[in-house]
Amino acid sequence: MADMKAMEFTEELHLQPVHRPVPEPEAGEILVQVLASGVTPTEKLWYPTTHNADGTARSKAIPGHEFSGIVSAIGEGVADYRPGDRVFGMNDWFAEGATAEFCIAKPSNLSLKPASLSAIEAAATPIGALTAWQGLHDRAKLQQGERVLIHGAAGAVGLFAVQLAKLQGAYVIATASGANVDFLKQLGADEVIDYRERRFEDAGKVDVVFDAVGGETLTRSWSVLSPGGRLVTIAADAEGTTEQRVKDAFFIVEPRGDELWFLSNWFDSGKLKAFVKAELSLEEADQAYSGSAVGNPGKLVIRL
Repeated sequence: MADMKAMEFTEELHLQPVHRPVPEPEAGEILVQVLASGVTPTEKLWYPTTHNADGTARSKAIPGHEFSGIVSAIGEGVADYRPGDRVFGMNDWFAEGATAEFCIAKPSNLSLKPASLSAIEAAATPIGALTAWQGLHDRAKLQQGERVLIHGAAGAVGLFAVQLAKLQGAYVIATASGANVDFLKQLGADEVIDYRERRFEDAGKVDVVFDAVGGETLTRSWSVLSPGGRLVTIAADAEGTTEQRVKDAFFIVEPRGDELWFLSNWFDSGKLKAFVKAELSLEEADQAYSGSAVGNPGKLVIRL
């Protein structure tokens, strides 16, 4: 059985290089040769990093659950893809991730890669684009002409939320640091509030709040909702809350290949853009997951 290079978490949640057997796809699964893997530094803190789906302790997890790559092999019963197809998507949080030369994924969690995106750009999109789409469209039911307030608009998810809200015909108010004000206006935000200079409450009532910040920002946001207003949050500190309205507002993105396929058309038409913060090698994965890497607004990507 062939070996592959991978990066796995140590007990101290640092990443170390290892060699693992290349996994074999079972029925209904696809083996993907990974070309690039998106980085979410907070994955160190996620439950599936240290626990299996049944609640038992997990160790030596391989992180990185969004990726682009090439279909290498297919399991029995897979009809939608064939070896050689270029794909992008996500895999299960409890599965071994894509900070490795190969990973296993389900066909329903993938889409063919947009032709207009490089492998690096494609790996920077699945979690951010799907989170923004599911928050605004599936959960908040954002309508044309509504006012939406996006917190953390220059982050890996916020960048997509601004673009998708604009594509849905909304009036977009974004909060960010001063350094990103002009960038977000170019991206389509109608108003950008430097949160260090001005309170977002000054922008008036909104129909939808999309929160990627949490904490005090989330708490203050309830007051700006108009009657019938909706709030969605992805902030990690909202996950363990006991406050019912926050529980109802919190969601975790679901891998959805059909939604990725839909969004792919917007990438290829130029309506939607992907942003890469920085590109790192597999050997630099520990640095990537330390949260210390700097770069442009966008997502850190590990290239294989």
